[in-house]
Amino acid sequence: MNNSRCLYPGSFDPVTLGHLDIIRRAAAIFDTVVVGVLHNPEKKGCFSVEQRVDMLQRVCRDMPNVQVISYGGLLAQLTKETGISVVVRGVRGVADLESETAMARINHQLNPALETLFLPASPEMGEISASMVRQLAAFGADLSAYVPQEALPVILAAFQPQ
Repeated sequence: MNNSRCLYPGSFDPVTLGHLDIIRRAAAIFDTVVVGVLHNPEKKGCFSVEQRVDMLQRVCRDMPNVQVISYGGLLAQLTKETGISVVVRGVRGVADLESETAMARINHQLNPALETLFLPASPEMGEISASMVRQLAAFGADLSAYVPQEALPVILAAFQPQ
């Protein structure tokens, strides 16, 4: 693709190896990947937006065509404001595909220029989710098979007993 850009949105609370896999694959397809960290004031994340952006910037440091931003509000509005017409979403299975398809339809209604590209999770990443990582971290499990090494210290620090 020539001068192509996509947006990979999510909460990334925290970033996982599954997220990183989708980012790397999208970066191989598009000239620029904008990773959008959602700030939803209605939800209390485990990590602040600033921490999530910082973790993503660290893990994407070796990919010069990846930018990390934070945003609030509707994804369709962000794509209008940035002029990005492709959203990339990773799907782990049928349940993800159903919910992501419904969201893609709504986003397309809100911004008819918007297309959603689904990338299936790599087989070894199919079971990794941020909620699973948070649960494992809460019980002190080894997270090294689930999160990028650059993000591990931040994640571990968040779950240290006070």
